[in-house]
Amino acid sequence: MSITYNEKSNSFKLTANNTCYILSVVSEGYLAHVYFGKVLPDENLNYLLRLDENPFTPETNNRDRASFMDTLPFEYPCFGLGDYREHALSILDKNGASTCDLRYKSYKIYDGKPVLEGLPATFTNSPDEAQTLEITMEDKAAELEATLIYTAFEKLDVITRSIRIKNVGQDNVKLTRVYSACVEFDTDKLDMITLNGSWARERALERAPLHHGKQSVDSMRGESSHQSNPFTALCSHKADEDSGEAYGFNFVYSGNFVSQAEVTQHKKTRYLMGINSNDFEWLLEPDEKFTAPEVVMVYSDSGLGKMSRTFHDLYRNNLVRGEYKDKRRPILINNWEATYFNFTAEKLYQIAEQASKLGIEMLVMDDGWFGHRDADNSSLGDWFVYDSKIEGGLKALVDRVNSLGMKFGIWFEPEMVSPDSQLYREHPDWAIQVKGRELTLCREQYVLDYSRKDVRDYIYGLMRKILDSANIEYIKWDMNRQLTEVASNALPRERQRELWHRYVLGVYDLMNRLTTDYPHILLENCSGGGARFDPGMLYYSPQIWCSDDTDAVERLKIQYGTSMCYPCSAMGAHVSDCPNHTVGRSTPFSTRAHVAMVGTFGYELDVTKISQEDRDSIPAQIAEFNRYNMLVRTGDHYRIGNMFEDNTWDAWMFVAKDKSEALFEFVQVLGRPNERSRSVKLKGLDREVYYYEESNPDVLLSGAALMQCGINIGGIWGDYQSKILHFIKK
Repeated sequence: MSITYNEKSNSFKLTANNTCYILSVVSEGYLAHVYFGKVLPDENLNYLLRLDENPFTPETNNRDRASFMDTLPFEYPCFGLGDYREHALSILDKNGASTCDLRYKSYKIYDGKPVLEGLPATFTNSPDEAQTLEITMEDKAAELEATLIYTAFEKLDVITRSIRIKNVGQDNVKLTRVYSACVEFDTDKLDMITLNGSWARERALERAPLHHGKQSVDSMRGESSHQSNPFTALCSHKADEDSGEAYGFNFVYSGNFVSQAEVTQHKKTRYLMGINSNDFEWLLEPDEKFTAPEVVMVYSDSGLGKMSRTFHDLYRNNLVRGEYKDKRRPILINNWEATYFNFTAEKLYQIAEQASKLGIEMLVMDDGWFGHRDADNSSLGDWFVYDSKIEGGLKALVDRVNSLGMKFGIWFEPEMVSPDSQLYREHPDWAIQVKGRELTLCREQYVLDYSRKDVRDYIYGLMRKILDSANIEYIKWDMNRQLTEVASNALPRERQRELWHRYVLGVYDLMNRLTTDYPHILLENCSGGGARFDPGMLYYSPQIWCSDDTDAVERLKIQYGTSMCYPCSAMGAHVSDCPNHTVGRSTPFSTRAHVAMVGTFGYELDVTKISQEDRDSIPAQIAEFNRYNMLVRTGDHYRIGNMFEDNTWDAWMFVAKDKSEALFEFVQVLGRPNERSRSVKLKGLDREVYYYEESNPDVLLSGAALMQCGINIGGIWGDYQSKILHFIKK
């Protein structure tokens, strides 16, 4: 790890493990992007900028300055000066003009990594873990300073980026676009990989070659969304899991975003990521600052698998925080699909009583315990106990569950309010709304204005009363609708378009208060399933509910796509009942458990009603989960099958960091007639040593043979069947 400045070439070089990133100050203080990729020796690479070719630099050929602006690979491109490619920054100055012109001013290099005020971001556990470069740019006419912030991690192929804008003048300036990162690629021969979908089928992998013009994914829903995830990879056409170059980009943010690649007239590619500029403005008064969220950039010279494992290591060690960062999560049973709204305290206790006998460690009481909520049409915002449903009160129920040796968890949806609620009747102005327009209902609820501290304080006060009233050790934080009619009764006219971002900052503020005041509570985020599965949420909660679709076969795709940049330890995954409540499919109880073991593992069913055979198998499932969970949480994840290419089977592995053991999991989705056993090649093992499979210790095979020749998967009959194998180093 090192960050250096070369005075002779006027360039900066950031080295992160086996990756380097180079940028250079060129003619008249413009900052150009030179290189991003595999580590290189220290040498002058400014020839890559082609400054000695037409249209040359303005110093040489000022008559064609606009052509220079439209060809230079800018490190952070601005609007209005002749660069007609997509820009990263645009403003409205005191005269109403939108042109911006950032020029190099100064730099500083220091150990460690800065905190981004009010925002989640990756961090260092010690100052020697990373180094940071700050480059200050200035627009003298607009009286703005922009500080580009880069951090290079020592042992990971990771460079993070953000930007801080400061008004150094005497007049107000409006920011109309502030993207967090721009990277220029000296090629158009790249594929773009994104994670798209909808409710119950989140993060489906899509891959397509770039073409001339702009291709993007984004969200304008007020959340990172089911439909598009704030992750993109650009890779060579031939890149696969194990070979080829790949560049991964992930936005540490939970609101509106854009991820865009543009193939330009000269067959280069400009990539940008940041807060979606649609309906965005930010008023900067004199001496005020605006900090954009962080973009995590990962380079891999060995395919998508290495890229993913780098993201996993970074997020497990340098994003997830708190007591459960490195701990096995409690095995829980959630009553949602077991009872929906139709439960009482006694019913919950019956589930807990049976579950405790089977080794399940926590009962989670989901939606329906508050206000007068018997369906999804009332009471959000009324965070006080529904006494006629929770007979005897919350503490009595929690104490009874605790007496069984079980922990207790609870569901909240703190960002929402029901029209039929005490809160809305008393404070209708607290909902996000446009005056004079009818509020749009979704799931018969509105969104609270979290840009307002008084609203956040009120909701948090109610939550604290609940949390202080009983021994609650887990919270499921849900968000079940998107934002509409986005305006605030508390913001002045000139700041209304700040609400999208202020809303997200308000959510972060409340989550930060919660995790600070209750550090021992396990927080799991959820948004109608997986609509906010993003690194911004991971900063506050070590796990996120992966999807409301708990069908084992559907989860193969969902968890595959999620693993592109998010670690399996963050995936909320449960064994649910069959026929599955989303797709109606019936799968073996054992397969449901094997698929859920990839994630946090738990149950979501009425354990008092399932078959005796399934009930009797739960202790063995829990024992199996406990046996392998450390390997799953901390090991390297290798994708072997791919349901997006072949939906008849799937397989994956977790390999210990020292390669001493590996867990192989296989699912036969569809049985095949008149076929011999399937040959599957393993990954990630030590080629030079021998391994045995735990159930057959007398047979030794080298890591080389297991990876190059594979193993034969046979003895499986029927659809949706699974098998796990544990390989141990001799």
